[in-house]
Amino acid sequence: MNDVILKVENLVTAFDTEGGQVRAVDDVSFVLRQGRNLGIVGESGCGKSVTALSIMRLLPKPAGKILHGLIDFRGTDIVALPAEEMHAVRGNQIAMIFQEPMTALNPVHAIGRQVGEVFQLHFPQMSDGEIKKASLEMLQKVGIPEPLKRMTEYPHQISGGMRQRVMIAMALACKPDILIADEPTTALDVTIQAQILNQIRNLQAATGMSVIFITHDLGVIAELCHDVVVMYAGKVAESGPIREIFHNPRHPYTRGLLRSIPTLDSPHKQPLRIIEGIVPSLDDLPAGCRFENRCPHARAICATPPPLMQVGTEHYASCYYADELDAWENLSAQEKPV
Repeated sequence: MNDVILKVENLVTAFDTEGGQVRAVDDVSFVLRQGRNLGIVGESGCGKSVTALSIMRLLPKPAGKILHGLIDFRGTDIVALPAEEMHAVRGNQIAMIFQEPMTALNPVHAIGRQVGEVFQLHFPQMSDGEIKKASLEMLQKVGIPEPLKRMTEYPHQISGGMRQRVMIAMALACKPDILIADEPTTALDVTIQAQILNQIRNLQAATGMSVIFITHDLGVIAELCHDVVVMYAGKVAESGPIREIFHNPRHPYTRGLLRSIPTLDSPHKQPLRIIEGIVPSLDDLPAGCRFENRCPHARAICATPPPLMQVGTEHYASCYYADELDAWENLSAQEKPV
């Protein structure tokens, strides 16, 4: 465990609403290792982005708050850090690429000024000339064509792919130890997606940073990540090494996600496989397993919340029957116990 750079332990994050307090992240735990990629995957609203915002201490105030848990970064508990010290960590040691670059970038400031602000905030000793040179170099590193020209342009004047590259340049300007990428390829076409992901991979190889990818795209996870956390309704359903999760999934929800992916050998014009039912509302969650109302394997015991149990080497699943799923799926409807 010496290579663990970030440890999240029993994290609980909640929001105050008109109907009362809602837990968007409930008892989430995972580790990120030095130089490795961790994927956090799940449906919209499962708590992926809130987990990232909790790590960055960027929850919307006053509604959002961390109620409980540890976020250990190199031996320092981020949850307990004073705001001034967290400011030094944010951007400098842990940086984030936000989900929608058009809303994350300031529409009334030129690209060069926005990249330069990162250096101004974290390296106040730099001169204007040094800031301009450093900003230009960052735009070159992320593959933006004609970077000198782009520095004078505004976000609406460049493409979505280039805006995402600008966000990456800003996030990596301070050479952080950890990069959190929240849906880095959303709304981009497939070719640009591949370019962006390849760019992140190359920059990671050059800097040795660790990356947390937040996405609903299992293809991105399969291509880039070493470890995976599958979230459902605010909780961790399953976590483990990428090969274990893809080749030996131990939670019914993970299996449902993987089976919903179309394959090249799938029969033509066949409907895609789906997970029946809908995600429960965070203000009306089941008392037991969060996946109980959609699970084809649910039994009476599932009315009690299952713990996150070890089912393999560094492989965990929150399911009472994680070791029995293969046998269960081979039973006929008449043979299955209630």
